[in-house]
Parts: sequence; structure tokens; C-alpha cells
Amino acid sequence: MLRPMRDLTATLHELYEGNTDRAQRFRYALLVFDIATIAFVVVTSFLPLVPWIIACDVALGLCVLADFAARLSISRRPGREFLRLSTWTDMVAVASFLAPVLVEGVGFLRILRTLRLLRTYHLLERLRSDSAVFRRNEEAILAATNLAVFVFTMTGIVYTTQQGSNPAIVTPVDALYFTVTSLTTTGYGDITLPGTTGRLISVFVMICGVTLFFRLAQVVFRPYKVRFPCKACGLLRHEPDAVHCKACGNLLNIPDEGAD
Repeated sequence: MLRPMRDLTATLHELYEGNTDRAQRFRYALLVFDIATIAFVVVTSFLPLVPWIIACDVALGLCVLADFAARLSISRRPGREFLRLSTWTDMVAVASFLAPVLVEGVGFLRILRTLRLLRTYHLLERLRSDSAVFRRNEEAILAATNLAVFVFTMTGIVYTTQQGSNPAIVTPVDALYFTVTSLTTTGYGDITLPGTTGRLISVFVMICGVTLFFRLAQVVFRPYKVRFPCKACGLLRHEPDAVHCKACGNLLNIPDEGAD
């Protein structure tokens, strides 16, 4: 009995923390699963809650629960995992999948799983190694991911706090519409959040949303630079054709992929 458990734990350690090809494929599969899950969440949030959607929610919830339990089982200090925001967001995701009728509004928080996965060191390293597109656009991809996560998270919060008490927020589309108009500071005024709590949510959406939006614009329009740490001063980003580090003058040896 103990040996199968040790073998299972060793396998989970390899899959979640190892550098083998199998581990890398597993983490890619997790990323694909999370992206497909989010696409399902976004699409079905605008549809009536019919039995097949509930069945899919439960199935996805069991998969997320299995992933959560596996990561918790290989943690050296399981108690500390509950000090991480990602742990609590995963718990909310599991609850929203397994009890969609009770916590339908917070379903948008499931998108936080992809943010957590994209922030893992091993996956980022593998994406940089495998994809030239990701290397060239890493900061823009992460900035766009941050913005998308913020939009859908705030949509879920707005819908959860306003649905039933605010006649202007009837569906998740209304909450998404309010979030986007507030984030862009367009503010058409046809949907507002009354009361102190509503005003605070609106202020938070505007301040944080505009900051994330400008961050995305900054990295999109900034001249492209390559990531290559200078051995002398540690400067990470350089011009693609740089020979010397602009900070300390140290000779660089940036790998060149060659002309297309």
C-alpha cells in the first residue's frame, strides 16, 4: 500500500515540478485544459443554465479538484498553500463548478487558473524555448492576460454583488458591459452601481483597469528587445543587434536565430 502511494507521489512531483519531456507535455496539457475551460465558462455564462451545462460544470469541477488535490499532496508544507491567493481562487473555482446554481456569479473567477499557470517558472521557460512568437511578445501576452483576467474577475464581482438588487444588472453581459465602459472611462451612464459599495467597485475598476490597459499599450508599442542577461551587470533586455551592454559596456553574445 505504501509503495504505490510513494510511486504516485514521485510521479506527481515529476509532472508538476520536473523538467522531463513528459512533465513539460503535462503542463502544456494543463494550460490547454485551462484555456478550454475558460472559453467554456465565458460562452456558457451567457446561456441559460440547462442540464448539460450543469453536467459539464461538475465534470470540469472534478478535474480542477483533482489538480488541486495533486498539487496539495506534493507540497512540502501543505498548510502554507492556504496562504497563497492561487489556492483560494482554485477553491472558489472548484465550488463554482460543483455548485453552479449556488455560486453562478463567481464563475468568472475560474479565469484566474490560467493566470496562475502562466506565472509558473517551468512553463514560462518552456514557452520561451519552444515559441519564437512567445519570446518576441512575452510581455504583451502576459499584459493582455492580466487585463483579461481583471475584466472577467470584475465582471464576476459586479454580477455577484448587483444581480437581484440592481435592476440594471440582470445578466453577466450587463456586468461585462459595465466593467468595460468603466475600465475605458467611457461611462455611458445607462448602468451605474448605487451605494457606497457600488461606487468603490467603480473606482477600483477605473483605476486598476486603466493602469492595466496602459501597461498593455506600453508593451505593445515599445520597440522590440531580446531577453539576454548581461553577465556583468545583469541587465536583461537589449536591442536585437546589440554587441555591448548599454548599461556597463560588457561584451554580449546574444544568440542569433538567423534570417528567415
